[in-house]
Amino acid sequence: MSDTENPNDPPESPDEEGFEPIAGIEEAATGTAEQPDIRIGTVPFLKPSKFLAVLILGIGLLASLFVAAKVDVHWIEQKTTYNTYTNDEGLLAYTFKGAETIIEDVVPYSESPLRQEALLSGTGKPELESQWVVETASKDGIITKQYSLLEAKFHFGVWSLLPALVAIALCLVTKEALTALLSGVVVGAFMLGRFDITDAVLLPSLGSKSAAAIILLYLWLLGGLMGIWSRTGAAQAFAEYMTKHFVRGPKSAKFVSWLMGVIFFQGGTVSVVLVGTIVKPVADLEKVSHEELSYIVDSTASPIASVLAFNAWPVYVQAFIFVPGVAFLATEADRIAFFFSSVPFSFYGILAVLGTLLLSLGITRFAGPGIRAAHERAKTTGQLDAPDARPMNAKELHVSQVPPGYKTHVLEFFIPLLLLIGTAVGTFIYMGSPKVNWAFGIALLVSVLVALIKGMKLGDVIEGIGDGLKGVVFGSVILVLAVTIGSISREIGAGSYLVELLGGRISFIALPVALQIITMIIAFSTGTSWGTYAIAFPLAMPLAWSVAQANDLANPELFMSVCFATVLNGSVFGDQCSPISDTTILSSMTTGCDLMDHVKTQIVPASYAAGLAAILWTATVAFFA
Repeated sequence: MSDTENPNDPPESPDEEGFEPIAGIEEAATGTAEQPDIRIGTVPFLKPSKFLAVLILGIGLLASLFVAAKVDVHWIEQKTTYNTYTNDEGLLAYTFKGAETIIEDVVPYSESPLRQEALLSGTGKPELESQWVVETASKDGIITKQYSLLEAKFHFGVWSLLPALVAIALCLVTKEALTALLSGVVVGAFMLGRFDITDAVLLPSLGSKSAAAIILLYLWLLGGLMGIWSRTGAAQAFAEYMTKHFVRGPKSAKFVSWLMGVIFFQGGTVSVVLVGTIVKPVADLEKVSHEELSYIVDSTASPIASVLAFNAWPVYVQAFIFVPGVAFLATEADRIAFFFSSVPFSFYGILAVLGTLLLSLGITRFAGPGIRAAHERAKTTGQLDAPDARPMNAKELHVSQVPPGYKTHVLEFFIPLLLLIGTAVGTFIYMGSPKVNWAFGIALLVSVLVALIKGMKLGDVIEGIGDGLKGVVFGSVILVLAVTIGSISREIGAGSYLVELLGGRISFIALPVALQIITMIIAFSTGTSWGTYAIAFPLAMPLAWSVAQANDLANPELFMSVCFATVLNGSVFGDQCSPISDTTILSSMTTGCDLMDHVKTQIVPASYAAGLAAILWTATVAFFA
């Protein structure tokens, strides 16, 4: 919401609640109607948008009950092949994200009840959820063994898309992300036969590691830090310092925001939280619209991570792209090298980052009408949000609330900021992954200690932290629901169904764009790029190799690189533009933007970039593969 609006305020007129009186009643009551209506009451009529929302929800609930009662699940095999080795103890193992995992109870693939043939001939749910299998191959007299993890997944066919479609449709119609996501969760739970939403769905979700991480980082640590910076005036002092020494107006403020996004190329939530938190005070002071700022923050997160891939992405992705018989994907080192060799084909990531650079330089031609309108509004009126916007954080975080007598210093922002950045980057270098919780915890603790040492009362410190928690609590709830509906969408097989729908009957020229489209839909529907990788890569890479061999392509490795890039980039696009994605929500939260305003304005320039990328991918395989 804006600084002057509160959703809890009573409505100014009955129609704000979604009801309209019969024409003539109000005039009859005041004696001004030319033809008074003799009826003595009002008949409530839902506004078209609310009627449509109720209709969508009603159809979704009825359809979910139908699926639970009448639709049979389709079981499918999901195989993930790992680069295994024998450790010092003589045990079979593999390493993932720096941790060694022992492989036990391996059976021949032909004996596994989770192979596709067995799943199709069986009835009902298989007894096992996952099983390690081994396959033996002989080439040139050399026998090799391939170890894979088989998992039994299922989907409901096209019905698997229902929860995500309901949530996204309600988001677009109502602009109420909370009710839309909750509705999608309920629809998905009903499809799975879980009618006790509280105990069977919400409580397990709240007790999960993902939800706990959200509550710890994005509610307590992020909210507390933003609140204490507001109370000490540190954020405002930083904005004024940057304006005095570096920033000379909205254009340079946006360029600094873009540059920060490039510098923090870790991708995903890490980049969004760090960059959004840092640049918002400067951008607000220079009257940069929140739609522009959230677009810059979001489009220099995952897109830049797919291009400057010196982060956790290659290690994570390589586990899913092994293809038997393909020499350049044989070992973990080969697959990581393949990742980096494919970076030049990450056309969407490159174009998305260039698009935000153009916007930061004042070139709005490719930004879409929504962002151009927001830019003009902020420029002419100074309003950072649309009149009917409901920003993702509270007004307590928009202004400084420094206690009387407390002297603010810019170092109160710089010191915690440097500690935050140093901890995040340092732990990534030395431990393989950035410890963001440590980073924000240290920054918050130092900010509190500095404020107390400088004489701020403990009560004022606690009030500041409390204001910060209030400012982000709504966004944190949205994030928890987004994680919940993403988990349900994956469980009911939305991504698996879409990949299976593609099939293998496709020409090599059309395959890259087909993979792009299908991963865009999966990521948009589930709100996760990394989850899409786990679903799509194990199926897409063997398919791409099969198509390359069937068409006898002269340069199959280049074709595989292009197909790899389309899955990588299509997933980034879908995640970036989805209203149920954590990065989309966090971009809105940290920049103070209305969630749906961010979604609607960002999707246009992102689609321009995706469309141009599709043309470039098609041209590449047509002329060079």
